[in-house]
Amino acid sequence: MVTSRILFTAKQKDELWERWKNGQSVLAISRALERRNKTGVQRIVALNGGIAPAPRCRAVAALKLEEREEISRGIAAGRSVRRIARGLKRSPSTISREIRRNGGSQTYRANRAERSAWERALRPKPCHLALHGELRWRVAQKLALQWSPEQISGWLKQQFPTDRDMRISHEAIYRSLFVQTRGVLKKELTAQLRTRRQMRHAKGGKAKNGQGHILDMVSIRERPAEAEDRAVPGHWEGDLLTGASDTHIVTLVERHSRFTMLVKLPRKDTTTVVAALAKHIRKLPEQLRRSLTWDQGKEMSGHKRFTVATNVQVYFCDPRSPWQRGSNENTNGLLRQYFPRGTDLSRFSQAYLNGIALRLNQRPRKTLAFETPANRLQLVLH
Repeated sequence: MVTSRILFTAKQKDELWERWKNGQSVLAISRALERRNKTGVQRIVALNGGIAPAPRCRAVAALKLEEREEISRGIAAGRSVRRIARGLKRSPSTISREIRRNGGSQTYRANRAERSAWERALRPKPCHLALHGELRWRVAQKLALQWSPEQISGWLKQQFPTDRDMRISHEAIYRSLFVQTRGVLKKELTAQLRTRRQMRHAKGGKAKNGQGHILDMVSIRERPAEAEDRAVPGHWEGDLLTGASDTHIVTLVERHSRFTMLVKLPRKDTTTVVAALAKHIRKLPEQLRRSLTWDQGKEMSGHKRFTVATNVQVYFCDPRSPWQRGSNENTNGLLRQYFPRGTDLSRFSQAYLNGIALRLNQRPRKTLAFETPANRLQLVLH
């Protein structure tokens, strides 16, 4: 039977967050919990910014109900605060404060004191960012540069390895951005996140469809082992980033360092794509020109001309297998911060694209132990 109740039990809330974590929609969760509409679930999720609240737990040093009952019995027996404290192996000041904050010795009741303590524990505590101004400033500065919370957290660990006041987890940054009760970081900074969402969602992905057969393709399965394990630099992944009105730019990512290059395209036909790619690849040092992995998009049907012009072999992914170019797919996601879907990409100059690539290459990457792609590539070249 479908219920119209607004309140959720603790068990229902646990199920709600578990389903949200697994990527279910608000509507699907509402139906699973037998709600008439999605309003109740939506309210809970939005209030917490899409982040499951941490489970409540009692502090180790907090007084327990049994101790409060012993305090109540001690008061009734006319014992002094010091004697009660000695019996509980607590500081007299702890017992005195407990009695005073719960109405004094004349009205102290153990159950009521326990309930009041639990309610006081619900009050929002100042978060780490609220207490440390320099940390807050640095986090906001990096968010404005469109660094992800995970990149910021990793960079802080490297920059301030011994200063715990300058350390914060990426989840704490997300909470400060998304959870309404925090309000420490300006809400406008969420616009600098890759997705621009107002709440966190479970991670998921979509595979791109293959785009047709290409003559004389060389399968990714024939790619050298050195490219597969990323041990040797010079192996690239490539793709097209698509914008409005059938506009495109080429995105290239070097597998070893995750170094990114962007190439302006006036058109998408294979002659134009191959010529633009070859022009940029020929500028690279020889040790950075080993292979290129592409999907089966028809824009690379002229791959043999590209190989003749650059001496770089092209390997093609299996159909509908974007994970075989995982670094490139991830980079395309990062680029959507700068080029949202529906953007006319033809209006950006090559100089502007170079500037965006520089930004990405100067961001620390978790997969590189928070080293930047630019630094990693520099080490290879020297």
